[in-house]
Amino acid sequence: MRIVVTNCNTTPEMTEEIVRGARSAAGPGTTVAGLTPAWGPESAEGWLDSHLSAAAVLDALRTYGGPAYDAVVLAGFGEHGREGVRELVDVPVVDITEAAAHLACLLGRRYGVVTTLDRSRGLIEDSLETAGVARNCAAVVGTGLGVLDLAADPARTESAFLAAAERARDAGAEVLVLGCAGMTGLERTVGEKLGLPVVDGVGAAVKLAESLVGLGLTTSRAGGYAKPLPKARAWGRPPG
Repeated sequence: MRIVVTNCNTTPEMTEEIVRGARSAAGPGTTVAGLTPAWGPESAEGWLDSHLSAAAVLDALRTYGGPAYDAVVLAGFGEHGREGVRELVDVPVVDITEAAAHLACLLGRRYGVVTTLDRSRGLIEDSLETAGVARNCAAVVGTGLGVLDLAADPARTESAFLAAAERARDAGAEVLVLGCAGMTGLERTVGEKLGLPVVDGVGAAVKLAESLVGLGLTTSRAGGYAKPLPKARAWGRPPG
């Protein structure tokens, strides 16, 4: 089985970190390949970045020329093209936001999301609403750290995560979700300190993708995720 994991930004180092997390979660016989968009924002924080990221991820998958894959994992927390990708490709598409929330709902009545900047909270809340898992979310809490700040100082990141996680727990969260693909790995270091299950969206999405492929299931083409209508579509700026 081959899974393509798409980064939602153009930072190769983050793609590498995401792929490491995905490979550690993957089962025997699963190959994980990372895909970094050729254009778009260096980090996705806010609505403008999200819309650019969505188009860039769609374009990266549209022009993908590597080995055939069995599933796609979208490694951007929030809405970065999930619905469009499901129309575009003929394999299961699992978004880390949706995957983490679904698994969290199996572990407790209410979950909390710990993310980066507060400006990303609306994106995440809307994505959870679209996925049908918002009613179980107790809170989405920001750490005050930008996406590109996460790897710069691991001790500071862990401290900020713990402080935000305590706020989510105080709001009623019984399970915590890492609200950024760049946080992959934190679940191992902070879960014990918090006394709560911590779900990493990258690992959750990989395991769900493996399950869908193993069961022979893929996106329904009845209704909302029908294949795109045949028509002229111009990608990028017209020449000249």
